[in-house]
Amino acid sequence: MEKVTIIGAGLAGCEAAWQIAKRNIMVDLYEMKSIKRNDIQHLDTFAELVCSNSLRSNVLTNAVGLLKQELRSIGSLIMESADANALPAGSALAVDRTNFSQYITDKIRNHPLIHVIDQEVETIPEGIVVIACGPLVEGKLAHQLQQLCGNDAFHFYDAVAPIVSYDSINMDVAYRKSRYDKGDGDYINCPFDKDQFDAFYQALMEAPKVEGHESIDQMIFFDGCMPFEEMARRGVKTLLFGPMKPVGLIDPRTGKRPYAVVQLRQDDAAGSLYNIVGFQTRLTWSAQKQIVHMIPGLENAQIVRYGVMHRNTYINSAVLLDATYALKSHPHWFVAGQISGVEGYVESCASGALAGINAALIARNMEPVVLPSSTMMGAMAHYITHANPHYFQPMNANFGLLEMDLTIPKNKRKEAAVAQALAQITVLNSL
Repeated sequence: MEKVTIIGAGLAGCEAAWQIAKRNIMVDLYEMKSIKRNDIQHLDTFAELVCSNSLRSNVLTNAVGLLKQELRSIGSLIMESADANALPAGSALAVDRTNFSQYITDKIRNHPLIHVIDQEVETIPEGIVVIACGPLVEGKLAHQLQQLCGNDAFHFYDAVAPIVSYDSINMDVAYRKSRYDKGDGDYINCPFDKDQFDAFYQALMEAPKVEGHESIDQMIFFDGCMPFEEMARRGVKTLLFGPMKPVGLIDPRTGKRPYAVVQLRQDDAAGSLYNIVGFQTRLTWSAQKQIVHMIPGLENAQIVRYGVMHRNTYINSAVLLDATYALKSHPHWFVAGQISGVEGYVESCASGALAGINAALIARNMEPVVLPSSTMMGAMAHYITHANPHYFQPMNANFGLLEMDLTIPKNKRKEAAVAQALAQITVLNSL
């Protein structure tokens, strides 16, 4: 029985290692961050969350909520850690990022079948491999992947939001409330009147930005993590109907809805850090400080982490992969995580789980499994391998991908689809 090599200990790589080891297959897991970090990594531990602390909705009739439940049903390490380190966030699943990452690292490093090698991988080794190197891959490995993919490798730009300290938030202005009171006031809200918003918008449009190698018109942004100022560039209503939407957030002091609202979400278990929701940005640090301090309630906010922008690489899976996450040209090499064209932490974890299970099956001389598109994990794998290759872009989990019974009344269709998906996904537990 062969062992499996995994490149990268992010969410996809750790989940793949866990699923393989559960099936009594030896794993060599390579991770270089203890000796070499990229621009957005801050921790030495595995599965670091850097874009947002939120793993999004926990509601089963939400696509990512279903995906999380599918993962729980197959014994996902990532979901085990998320549930163990959850923070208050209404109907969303948010975690203490440090504890979340440490929990996973301890489990991986202490597993008797997982051998962690703190080393940079420059070439893909022979044998069964899960390539989960992440979207910031560089150097000789990136060059090999580029050669492997030919002209079918692309990239898009991504950005992360600033974090402020709780003690520096002016709670005489800001107030706690979840939208439509769904939750226990898990978010802090900073209310704008029209004059404040107009001044804020004008300053944002004039603020200097950190440019990439391409001009702004050449950059390819992923809509799910669009830089805040790029949204503003598309029109003032993009903010008012997007991240600064005031609907459902009545200010208890005035009894009225503000003209606009900026929300803050708890970022650590102690409640000492708050992430500015939707404020992923490529503004210069001095501009970020100016803009953040124009937000009512954050006039004297201490910014403990500034937003940064980075390039995320992904392959054109519609040409290169099959629905097992294996490369068509190298059936024993699997690609998982954001580099495969899935987008989001939970989606990356799911791709790692399925790639890992299939790598374990190959190691046992068994056929890999293709999940039905009536499961969210299967629907994601089907989408990235069957999308139009000329317009392929990363995709979050959504019900539009899921194969559903259209004969069921529309108001009951999602519930029926969820029940079917959770029944079908358990086939993985027998493999």
